[in-house]
Amino acid sequence: MWTHGGHSSFQGEIRRANTQVAPIKTNNPGGPITIELRVNERIRVPEVRLVGPNGEQVGIVRIEDALRLAQEADLDLVEVAATARPPVCKLMDFGKYKYETAQKARESRRNQTNTVIKEMKLRPKIDPHDYETKKGHVVRFLRAGDKVKITIMFRGREQSRPELGFRLLQRLAEDVSELGFVESSPRQDGRNMIMVLGPHKKKSEARVDVEAEKAKKVAEHEAEQEAERKERAEQLQQHEAEKAAGATKKPKGPADNLDPE
Repeated sequence: MWTHGGHSSFQGEIRRANTQVAPIKTNNPGGPITIELRVNERIRVPEVRLVGPNGEQVGIVRIEDALRLAQEADLDLVEVAATARPPVCKLMDFGKYKYETAQKARESRRNQTNTVIKEMKLRPKIDPHDYETKKGHVVRFLRAGDKVKITIMFRGREQSRPELGFRLLQRLAEDVSELGFVESSPRQDGRNMIMVLGPHKKKSEARVDVEAEKAKKVAEHEAEQEAERKERAEQLQQHEAEKAAGATKKPKGPADNLDPE
């Protein structure tokens, strides 16, 4: 930021601004590259196409005039399109721009999802208990936003009955249809039959749901603990009250047992 506090503070701010780099997104398949933005006095061209702080087009002006306008507005002159003729520069708060750019980059990394494919193997003649256990794992994977590769393994004479594996895969797909869908239909692959299930929700959305479910369980657990503490406190209070009542009760003596007649 330019200030009116003197030439030394201004030069110090210029040096700080000039050492910063900002990410520039490209269509490069290798990923984004980072180039250095020229700021203020590092812009060494005779004239620029100037854009105001609110996006308004000022027009082509001499670099001296652009720098003067930036100083008067207490802003920085930032070259945003160096390859244009003349280069395009914008009046902005460069420190704020860097902060917002870093915030967006962090948000993007936080929301970035890595495709994970889990695998679950079943036998064509799986017993009901094992099936429910395997299905539970598939449900957990889909709920977490992961894909699941289901493999039916055939052995010996089972290879002559592929319909058993097909029906099992169809049953599993129907049982978890609320959480996932058949992304790759069942197909024979040597001695195995393979199907891929995809989640209805993206991993980022599933992560939010999982965190919300965890928070709900924590809140319920804390509520149960608080209820137990209150119940114990009430029981202790009742016990103390009964104990105090027993201590104040007058004990019977020999005279209390005499007939008044």
